[in-house]
Amino acid sequence: MPPALTTDVAIIGAGTAGLAAYRAARAVGRKALLIEAGLHGTTCARVGCMPSKLLIAPAEAAHAVERFPAFGLRLDGRVTVDGRAVMERLRRERDRFVGFVLEGVDAMPAGDKLAGPARFVADTRLAVGAEVSVDARAIVIATGSSPSFPPAWRALGPRLVTNEEVFEWIDLPRSVAVFGPGVIGLELGQALHRLGVRIKVYGRSGSIGSLTDPALIDEATRVFGAEFALATRADVEVSAEGGDVIVTDRDAAGNPRRERFEFLLAATGRRPNVAGLGLEHTTLVRDTAGIPLFDRDTLQCGDAPVFIAGDANDDVPLLHEAADEGRIAGDNAAHSPDVRVGARRAALSIVFTDPQIAIVGGGDAALAGREFVTGEVSFHNQGRARVVQRNRGRLHVYADPASGALLGAEMLGPDAEHLGHLLAWALQLDLTIAEVLRLPFYHPVVEEGLRTALRDAQAKLGDLARRRHVA
Repeated sequence: MPPALTTDVAIIGAGTAGLAAYRAARAVGRKALLIEAGLHGTTCARVGCMPSKLLIAPAEAAHAVERFPAFGLRLDGRVTVDGRAVMERLRRERDRFVGFVLEGVDAMPAGDKLAGPARFVADTRLAVGAEVSVDARAIVIATGSSPSFPPAWRALGPRLVTNEEVFEWIDLPRSVAVFGPGVIGLELGQALHRLGVRIKVYGRSGSIGSLTDPALIDEATRVFGAEFALATRADVEVSAEGGDVIVTDRDAAGNPRRERFEFLLAATGRRPNVAGLGLEHTTLVRDTAGIPLFDRDTLQCGDAPVFIAGDANDDVPLLHEAADEGRIAGDNAAHSPDVRVGARRAALSIVFTDPQIAIVGGGDAALAGREFVTGEVSFHNQGRARVVQRNRGRLHVYADPASGALLGAEMLGPDAEHLGHLLAWALQLDLTIAEVLRLPFYHPVVEEGLRTALRDAQAKLGDLARRRHVA
């Protein structure tokens, strides 16, 4: 075997987190080696954020005509969805986004890239493929994640798809059973429905989207259930018959009910890609899922010169978080053993459904066990939302009873992607509810709905303070 390659920082995985770690290490003058076993291009560009939005966009355009009659508009004829054209544009634009990432990778020095599967031999030594070994002062694990679903579903063969295969369809199918009403399942399920595909979305726990506030979960279940078939507490059996997928559940009387679909879309979660990394050959302590225990402020695994970032650590699997984590991990790997706490942003997640979903600061779930006040608004009678016929959903903001500080928010409604950003910025700036209310609100805009929720929170804070004073 040839002598080992040596580097300051070895990065396993060339996705969003891995590329950010590479740039961070190089920025401080360290030698870095980027190791990738598969295709370059990042999950977001190839099979995640961008292609899903390329499917959602035509779905929203097709659905817009359904609001025409209420505006007093008539469309002569009907909208026809050309599934082949939809998917052709999706892949063309997807490949364009991937191309931008590949251009960046291609511009890296050849000596900074290594192709092949990496596995640990020791804390700071890797075997790459069958013949190459790498010695590094520090290592960053940025191997991403993969779709997770019950193994028995593999018996469905090509009728089983995940978000990593959907975008390769040449044409839109006739029907799809979507399992998992989370972010991926809800986005893709609604888009397919609006493009004329018969769908039904199945879940087991009653959850929907990424919502954690019980009132908003109820609202979302009602809103989406009014548009397409949705069963968030289904007890089903899946089988194959005649080349189709058969989903069997029970009606209200307990009688078996069979539905036939062309495909089953598994959107039941993702698992970190840590199997096969040879972590058993390291000193790293791992949890029951095999993920190394790590400090989320430094991304360091125990006391070893090993760091884990992005979807691989199963903390906050979002692109902007992966980029931040990659930067923190790469910088700390470059300076190891001088490890520092990295700057993290206010938590923000968005689901691009209609109405949209946004969660700020971890939402209701992040406040478990502590006292807080909830400011509320329904978009049903919100002025701007009614004008544009997008008056569905509600918004909750959470405030600290003692300080009046904004603690976070959850929402289902129009322009939630923008309202969520405003609240995330306010949260990161440590603003109180009163301070946010002193900022400008134009008229007539959806942001006035946010102001209503903030005013409700402010009133409740005042009522609580008065009750405590009297007591």
